[in-house]
Amino acid sequence: MSCLRGRPKASPAEEMLRRARGQKVVEMNEKLLGMEGDPDLQFLLQGGDLLKVRSSSWKKTRHFRLMEDCKTMWRESRKMFKNSKTFSLDDVSAVRMGRQSEGLRKNTEELVEGRCFSIMFKGSRKNLDLIASSEEEAKRWVSSLQTVISNRGNLNRLQKTEHWIFNCLRKADKNEDDQMSQSELKDFLRLINVEVDDDYAEMLFQKCDKSKSGYLAGEEIEHFYKLLTHREEIDVIYGEYAKATGFMSPQNLVDFLIKEQREAATLADAHDIIQKHEPDENAKEKKLLSKDGFLMYMHHPEAMVLNPDHREVYQDMSQPLNHYFISSSHNTYLMEDQLTGPSSTEAYVRALLKGCRCVELDVWDGSDDEPVIYHGYTLTSKILFKDAIKSIKEYAFKTSDYPVILSLENHCSVAQQEVMADHMSSILGSALVTAPLGGGMPTDFPSPEELKGKFLIKGKRLNKLEASFAAADDADVTEEDEANNGDKDELKEEEKKKEKKKLKLAKALSDMVVYCKSVHFNGFEDARRNLSFYEMSSFKEPNAMALVEDSANSYIRHNVDKLSRIYPAGSRTDSSNYSPVTLWNAGCQIVALNFQTSCTDMDVHQGRFLVNGKSGYVLKPAFMRNEATEFDPITLTQGPWLKHKTLHVMVISAQQLPKVNQKKTSIVDPLVRVQVYGVPADVAEKATTSVANNGFNPAWNENFQFDVYVPELALVRFTIEDHDSTSANEFVGQYTLPFESLKMGYRHVPLLGKNGDPLPSSGLFLHIMVLDVE
Repeated sequence: MSCLRGRPKASPAEEMLRRARGQKVVEMNEKLLGMEGDPDLQFLLQGGDLLKVRSSSWKKTRHFRLMEDCKTMWRESRKMFKNSKTFSLDDVSAVRMGRQSEGLRKNTEELVEGRCFSIMFKGSRKNLDLIASSEEEAKRWVSSLQTVISNRGNLNRLQKTEHWIFNCLRKADKNEDDQMSQSELKDFLRLINVEVDDDYAEMLFQKCDKSKSGYLAGEEIEHFYKLLTHREEIDVIYGEYAKATGFMSPQNLVDFLIKEQREAATLADAHDIIQKHEPDENAKEKKLLSKDGFLMYMHHPEAMVLNPDHREVYQDMSQPLNHYFISSSHNTYLMEDQLTGPSSTEAYVRALLKGCRCVELDVWDGSDDEPVIYHGYTLTSKILFKDAIKSIKEYAFKTSDYPVILSLENHCSVAQQEVMADHMSSILGSALVTAPLGGGMPTDFPSPEELKGKFLIKGKRLNKLEASFAAADDADVTEEDEANNGDKDELKEEEKKKEKKKLKLAKALSDMVVYCKSVHFNGFEDARRNLSFYEMSSFKEPNAMALVEDSANSYIRHNVDKLSRIYPAGSRTDSSNYSPVTLWNAGCQIVALNFQTSCTDMDVHQGRFLVNGKSGYVLKPAFMRNEATEFDPITLTQGPWLKHKTLHVMVISAQQLPKVNQKKTSIVDPLVRVQVYGVPADVAEKATTSVANNGFNPAWNENFQFDVYVPELALVRFTIEDHDSTSANEFVGQYTLPFESLKMGYRHVPLLGKNGDPLPSSGLFLHIMVLDVE
């Protein structure tokens, strides 16, 4: 029986050879990663036993170690008949010390706090909760994982590509003899997403087999690598400007930057680029840029398609809060669908780390006088309100320093509302805004800059904010008392009296609502006459869409003075999303999406908030901040918003695209889709033809032109799909960014996967030009 559970036992000589080869592979990967002899890397390569935690009753010892590729973590099962499992360090979003995950808090005791840590994954994969044998060992695991993950993240795209190709070569070498046969060469090409016919594979093989031995080794494999990674389009561009004996001089580089890239470059800039990116010390000493140095520069973030100035906070953050689009989440606590899916504090963490600035909490009475969060009247699981607030407090300002709005859907009894207020007060402390800034009655919103590091509560309030500054303030005053101007008819008065009776709200919770008081929407005219600036309404998606279609300009003017929150239709029980663009076009600030759902709409949302330091706040155009604005995104009359431009895009090539699925024989047939989002007149889409069986280095050289009339509201999305003639194309990767953040010239575009995380090594290469239309 034992022989059925594993491989036949290797001889001592074979085992020594295997270990020697493994050590050689490790050394090569250490070199590629720039971590030769690094103690953290060595610790992970050696590995050790950890206790894996799934529940209070399921805690089992598992052996973990980093594999020879210095990328894949391997977990050995104690039972040999069970399959071992692996995960890539590139899929890890964070490693957290202590009982920070929901699972560890629920399934372990406080006394093991110092021995616990969690590995958190990108996308929807569950956390890996672990317990080490001692606090020192837990700290070592955490620090070692963080160091290696950070080091991998700091590699440039060329280094990632080199590391990936080396390990694909290793996998293709089936008999582990450090040589490559023609069949192994074809296997390797399939691994890197290229399918070639036998004739082409033979031609490529013969071209590299200088020794005529029937296999490739040493310098022959290096020659094959150079042929494989050669980029003709870079040769052409570089050759146009490399006038100094095959190298670019500083002046050549300035000419390229000014003429092709439309940048205001100087000789000082050119010298700086050469100093930073030229790998050849001899060329650097002569102040020359080689082709390798040029390619390294072109792959650097400062030279890519996104304007590097927009990576940081570059907008005026001193405007009133409602003058910004705000990254917002709907039913933030849900990990999956709206009916039976799990609720989790981890959902808040993930949304906040993505830059979300408005999170939703559906709060209901729980047992033991502890309020809980879940989607009421459904089978979704429950989490404690206090646990959600703790997680929000811890992760609110890791990605952005700007304010977080807690949107309360309060279904609790008055008694448990008091508990809610107590938890928020004790956990959030002085970061919670409970009174207007400055002490007096405000006439406008404070700015994001003034609210840095603060929490705002959105919810119902017993009275008008003005009442708290009045001498005759009374704690029993209800929500509508200050709203009547004496010109309402008797029927409306009766309706308001009925509303007063329904409202049951704890004063402690009511008093925490300062700048975001929830009120019912009774029309734009009613809001203009009777509502204060801090009184805001929430709109169901279909209702908001109808308002945009019927009275877009009124909606825009409404949002100059007030905040509006939009949320998905109740019919979206699968947690699907809607297009936020239509609502942004109407000036709506808090357009809430289901962050747990990967889709085009979420990609566009993240593209909108990609800029301004990923702060979660993007300043609305000036014409959407003017009370007298005539802007209407549908009729699009003349005005300062009309700045007609033509966008010229040449889709040149792509590099190292991932496989759509992990089948060895699956090779993508990629095409590129270019889409413009914005006002209806700007919406457009064009696509290239597909390239058959090449996900490694497909080339198109196809040109597109788009008319853009309102560039300040436009976004551009580049999507790569795997073409299928018999069914819908499959998503490969995408990148979305604001139109006004595009850089012109020859630009690489990084690609993001389904979950919005970067695809290592993958990219798109374009030429972009934006021209004004007179």
